[in-house]
This record gives sequence, C-alpha cells and structure tokens, in this order.
Amino acid sequence: MAKKRQTKKSQKNTKKKDLFVMIGSIALTVVLVVTMILNAPIIDYRTIKVWQPLVQKEGTLQKPVNTDASALNLKEDTDDADPKDDGLDLDQIVEGQYTVLFMGMDESGKLADVNWIFQFDIFAGTMNVLQIPRDCYMPAYANTSTNKFNSIYGTGQDETVTPIQRAVNAIQESFGLVIDCYVKLSCTDIANIVDSIGGIPIDLPEEIMYEADKVLKSGKQTLNGQQAEWFVRFRREYDEGDIGRVKAQRIFLAAAMQKLLDMSQTELMSAMQKIYKNEWIATDLSLEQISMLADFAAKRLTMDGVNVYMVPGEGIMYEGQAVYSIHKTEAIDLINEYFRPYQNEMYYDESTIVELVDESNYIDTYSDTEENLGDIHNGDTEDGKQNIYSNGN
Repeated sequence: MAKKRQTKKSQKNTKKKDLFVMIGSIALTVVLVVTMILNAPIIDYRTIKVWQPLVQKEGTLQKPVNTDASALNLKEDTDDADPKDDGLDLDQIVEGQYTVLFMGMDESGKLADVNWIFQFDIFAGTMNVLQIPRDCYMPAYANTSTNKFNSIYGTGQDETVTPIQRAVNAIQESFGLVIDCYVKLSCTDIANIVDSIGGIPIDLPEEIMYEADKVLKSGKQTLNGQQAEWFVRFRREYDEGDIGRVKAQRIFLAAAMQKLLDMSQTELMSAMQKIYKNEWIATDLSLEQISMLADFAAKRLTMDGVNVYMVPGEGIMYEGQAVYSIHKTEAIDLINEYFRPYQNEMYYDESTIVELVDESNYIDTYSDTEENLGDIHNGDTEDGKQNIYSNGN
C-alpha cells in the first residue's frame, strides 16, 4: 500500500503529461500512433481543420439508423449522469461514452493481428480496453477456411460492406459494443512510426529469435522500427502462442509510454505531422476531432483509471485449425460489467458468439485477464514479465 501511495504521489507531479500519454496507450501498434496524435491539446484544434480524416479506401463507418433510447437499449437517466449532455462535442452513438476500434494488420494487409477496443466513459473519467485475440472462433463472419476473427477484415463473408465495416459489424453483433470510429495501420508502418520517434528503450526479459538472422537479445536496449515490429508480432516460442504475444504487447506499452513521456512537445508535434503527411494510419477521425477528444479526456483521465481486459476463452484445435474458443457467458458478463455503462445488459441469446467448448469443460486459464495500465507502467502486475514466455498454469 505504501508503494502505491508513493506511486500516486509521483504521478501527480507529471499529471498533465501522463494524461495525454495514457489516452493513446491502448495497443502497442496504436500507442505509437494515437498517443502522439492525442497529444494534440498542445495546439489549438480550431487551427487544424485542414487535417482531414485519413479514410483512404476504408471509408466511414455506418451509423445506426435508429439511435433512440429503446433501439440502443439505454438505461434510464440518473441524477448524476445526464446522457444528453456529457460535454464532449463529438458525434457519439451513445452519449456519455466514446468507443474506438484499433486494428494492426499483417504484411499482406488482409489479416488483423492486433485488435483492441478502447472505450472512454466520459462521465466517470475512466477508460476500459478490450483485447480481441486474432484467433477468436467466429464462423458467422470469418473466412470459412479458418473461421478466425483476423480474417474478417480481408476475406470475411459479408461482401456487401467495406472490410472495416465487416469487422465492426462482427464486434457489435458478437460483443454488443457500438463502435464510434476506427484507426488502422499496417505492420510496416509500425516500423516507420517507431523510427520517426528515435526507437523505443525496453528491457527484454529473455532473448527472442524472430527468425535465424533476426534476434533480440535480453536486457536493456533501444528497439528500432524493424526490431519493434519483430517484438510485437513474435509468438512462435511462447507456450501460450498468440496469447503470449498479447501479454508481450502490454509490456511494450509501458516502454512506449515512458519513451513518449521523455519526448518534448515539439518532438511530439513533429511526429504527429509526419504521421499524417505520410498517411501511416487510416482513420475516419480528423486531427481536429482527435484533438477535441484528447483535450476533453485529459481533464478527467488518470493512469489508475485505465484497465485492460481480454476476451475470455481458451485455445483449442478444431478441424485442423488452432482457434480461440470464446467463453460466451464470461465474455457477456465482462461486457455488461465494464463496457456498457449507459446501456442495459446484453443477454446470452442476443450475442452471435459461437463457442466450441462446453462450460462444464472450461479451462480457467483466460477467464480473469484484467490489468491496470498504471500497474503495468510501474511493473506491479500480478503475473510479472517473465510469464509471457511460459504458460502460467
């Protein structure tokens, strides 16, 4: 307890800058993009309207036709939170919250290897983050040859909508989450972004051999763009496979945050401009909108108010494929408790999740994956860094 009090005290001294950084600390692919972009309060967003959304070929997301309280299954208004006036001047599907999907693509540009959702609870001044493992079994949406979530974007079943909309529809119908906007980038652009900020200092617990000639030694070092890409995509030798990679990405978040905290506002501004100039991301947010969100959230968000979760489930072999079978009841319970602050509970039958393992045969490995970003940043996580290299069962 004493250690946590000291941590909180030290955080207050750099509270403003910590807030800016933490807003964008969602996924390792996105932390390097969004954190720099969301530092936009260092400039007046009224002067940057010329920075248009980088929608490229993705387009904008379809908004629900009916957004009344009944259609969105909204909770009744409460005295301490009026969903009609949350103070954020952005187009929100559900007033009081703002939800963003981040996708990090592989080298083909068709497979989504990193899938994170972050949701601002505007009234509470908190943010919850949901990691969706790439191998999630989703037969109603995915390519029928793999049935994995990561295939939905590039080769999913619904060809009547854009690839990004396909992924959003799967998330909304499976997890009951309404998505306001998206940010997407490729693995090659991760390297570009890391190089643009001078690399990421990190302390690796063990050596990683991405390929025979691509080795990251253990210990303290600064990863360049290419090395950062190796680290965030590596999973071969983790006992937990892709879940091991998901855990490693959380470690990288802490290193990236510290790097960004050490950067000056001028350096952050330069990086932000370079990202937009080179179109290293695709997003339906303009820089003005991102700045408005950051400016608002920076007044409320703290490191201790950001929690990360992973969709509950377990890895199994099914029809020759290694897939991640979602624990449906646990996933719905998690969503209802942490990701529907202003909507009524979603029921089991309202979700399109298909699970391959009966509840009576669950392996309880990935039922409780909550971590606080403040604890991750300070190395106070329960599992510790070493567990990404071995199954903690």
